[in-house]
Amino acid sequence: MSMWFAVLHVLGILSLTCCTFGSDLNVPTPISCGTRAVDIPDTRKIVLCPANCTLWSLSVFGSGVYASVSSICGAAIHRGIISLSGGPVEVHGLQGRTNYLSSYAHGIQSQSLSQWSSSFTVARIISLPLEVSSQTSSSATVASGAAKKPVKKTVKKPPPPTTTAIKDCPVDMALLLDSSYNIGQRRFNLQKSFVSKLVAMLKVGTPGPHVGVVQTSEAPRTEFYLSNYTTAKDLTFAIKEIPYIGGNTNSGKAILHTVRTFFNPDFGVRRGYPRIIVVFVDGWPSDNVEEAAILARESGINIFFVSVAKPAPEEMSLVSEQDFMRKAVCKDNEFFTFSMPNWFGTNKFVKSLAHKLCSIDQMVCSKTCYNSVNLGFLIDGSSSVGDGNFRLVLDLLHSIAHNFDISDIGSRIGAIQFTYDQRMEFNFNEHTTKDNALRALQSIPYMSGGTATGDAINYAVQSLFKPHTGSNKNFLIIITDGQSYDDVRGPAMAAQREGITVYTVGVAWAPMEDLKAMASEPKESHVFFTREFTGLGQFQQPIVRGICRDFTEFN
Repeated sequence: MSMWFAVLHVLGILSLTCCTFGSDLNVPTPISCGTRAVDIPDTRKIVLCPANCTLWSLSVFGSGVYASVSSICGAAIHRGIISLSGGPVEVHGLQGRTNYLSSYAHGIQSQSLSQWSSSFTVARIISLPLEVSSQTSSSATVASGAAKKPVKKTVKKPPPPTTTAIKDCPVDMALLLDSSYNIGQRRFNLQKSFVSKLVAMLKVGTPGPHVGVVQTSEAPRTEFYLSNYTTAKDLTFAIKEIPYIGGNTNSGKAILHTVRTFFNPDFGVRRGYPRIIVVFVDGWPSDNVEEAAILARESGINIFFVSVAKPAPEEMSLVSEQDFMRKAVCKDNEFFTFSMPNWFGTNKFVKSLAHKLCSIDQMVCSKTCYNSVNLGFLIDGSSSVGDGNFRLVLDLLHSIAHNFDISDIGSRIGAIQFTYDQRMEFNFNEHTTKDNALRALQSIPYMSGGTATGDAINYAVQSLFKPHTGSNKNFLIIITDGQSYDDVRGPAMAAQREGITVYTVGVAWAPMEDLKAMASEPKESHVFFTREFTGLGQFQQPIVRGICRDFTEFN
């Protein structure tokens, strides 16, 4: 019989029915090795696991946070809360979540699970609750003939610190916690305490910020995603339960991992909300962060860098990338960097960092070339093109448009076909979903007629671009196969004065002089030409890259 079961025998608590749960939260309730969290009616309960549970085939789903169909004792062993000899475990019920992660720890292989309706975590009981301790002492006294009345001890908890929550902060945020050897266990716990205060001030919730956590160490590890915890209380408790890992401070790897896997609609990312990565680093990163930061910017993610205990001058020789903060952030304008001297006394920094993270109007990296452009296609429908070649033109435009995030809050596309006359195929407001826009583009019927490119450019400026107000950058892509019967230089220059960047694509008999006259500077990167319509496909990637380059320079 284990020590804990012996104590309960003295108290007369251990019964033949192992899993009857009483109402006293402070008295450990004996359970079997296979008892699941879903079998416990209380959201918080102290239970007592028997010895030798690893001899059983235990079902455990998750890591750190477990699905409630998991064995409590199995989860406690997996978490390192108890050993083979069993012992008391504090169980905290949580909301359901998606993507329970599998892992191997302390002889237990947990399984992954895509979704479950409720969750739980387990925590270590350092000693028996005071009520149990005092009763045990009293029982022993009575057994020895003493007449002292048992005294129930109580501990008065200090009031929680007060924080003023920020009312309006609609962002999706990934916190990258430093879990390296450099920070160590003690400062790691202080980091978690600081982050817990931060999320409390951010007022995490359905209309406000959603927060997930990734650990930075030798290899990045996602602890939970945006949709797993949508209340500050649950999120704070989940942060408390995050274990320290150790390893190098590979912040670059962690940023890449987060950009590629974290901000996914399946994991709770919300349409139209700014996306933020907050990188905490104690000291300096072990790897290169610049490549990861470029990918984040191109993906519309704002990176904030929180540096704690910056390297001293004598340590700078150890830092491989000495301007890592400048290279890592969304923009090198001091807004995206934040410094603290150490992890002690950080309460005074919580409010100022929280306000930065909620300053939506300064999230300049939320806009990218993929989600913040208007693409106008000016398509030559003259007789010399022919219906078959016209389809090849539409294929090129479809492949270009497919690269962009077309939506009512993102990029837009519009199309005009021209001969001597112009026909608005659809404007920027007609198709605000990507599928509909691409379908409309491929469904344009061929006109046939003459060629008046100059008039078509004027029509595009007046009828396509000017009526559409907004902050998106405007691009006009002109495709033609021959000589225009009117002037093209004047209309093209007028379009560029309106802030429209012009790309020209010529085929067959299109004069290079006209193509260059219409295109924006530098001409060599805005003019494309092929003798055959079958060669148009080669221009898709250069045009998309050029649009992104122009967009970056514009911003």
